[in-house]
Amino acid sequence: MKIGVIGIKGAWSSQQLAEAVTAKTGRETKIFEMQDVRLDLPSGRAMVEGEDLASYDAVIIKKIGREYSPDLLDRLEMLRMLEGRGVKFFSSPYSILRVLDRLTCTISLQLGDIPMPPTTITEDVDHALAALEEYGEAVFKPLYSTKARGMIVLKHGPEARRAVEEYCREYRTMYIQKTIDLNGSDMGIVFLGGRYLTTYARCKTTDSWNTTTVNGGKYAPIDPPQEIIDLAQKAQAIFNLDFTCVDVAITEDGPYIFEVSAFGGFRGLRDARGIDAAAEYVDYVISKVEG
Repeated sequence: MKIGVIGIKGAWSSQQLAEAVTAKTGRETKIFEMQDVRLDLPSGRAMVEGEDLASYDAVIIKKIGREYSPDLLDRLEMLRMLEGRGVKFFSSPYSILRVLDRLTCTISLQLGDIPMPPTTITEDVDHALAALEEYGEAVFKPLYSTKARGMIVLKHGPEARRAVEEYCREYRTMYIQKTIDLNGSDMGIVFLGGRYLTTYARCKTTDSWNTTTVNGGKYAPIDPPQEIIDLAQKAQAIFNLDFTCVDVAITEDGPYIFEVSAFGGFRGLRDARGIDAAAEYVDYVISKVEG
């Protein structure tokens, strides 16, 4: 079986996935980066490093680029063309398109009646300041980012206008979310093929406002109650992803879901649960292609 991996060369998770494919199929697997792909529309061929992605039995998308940006949407459209011509992708480029942009993901979750922190979307500084006054404190989030990169926390007060104006110059559409007390941790609830796999916690070890490992967070095992798992399952089902992680926090006001991940994380599963997520994912892909 010929399975390709779209990811980032040298990145740990992409490498883990490629090694798992090689071990499971007996065929050495390359990691292809999307900036190297040429899509020829008349023929439907997608050439990269002398190979045609259209010749693969399956292609697993681990990462679509080194940085989150609107450019990634164009790369996914290229893959959507291949999918329309019969190439099997995991996850579907269309499914990833619906979660890659934070706003698109949020709107889909809201329409699905999924509880989320109070959130405002605006391009207007005065509206942003009104939301900040209502919330007291809020996180301003770029529409394309991961691990809290580019996010800032602002409090309502006399210095807020200058900070909001600066933020608006960099990010025209402002995604403003009320700060939520995480009580020191939140959870990543993981699903493979829509089936619940496990849960890990991200725990703060510093005075950072968030729990991401970039800012000192650590992974730990946790077993949430069934109603929380059911809520996360409902959220991920909206997007039909093959492998994903749902970010959930349990607060005094009840559970909140922050986002559904486009690609899911492998390291939290390994560090907190001792699970080889790459191997599990490849087994799943093989079963789908054979079945």
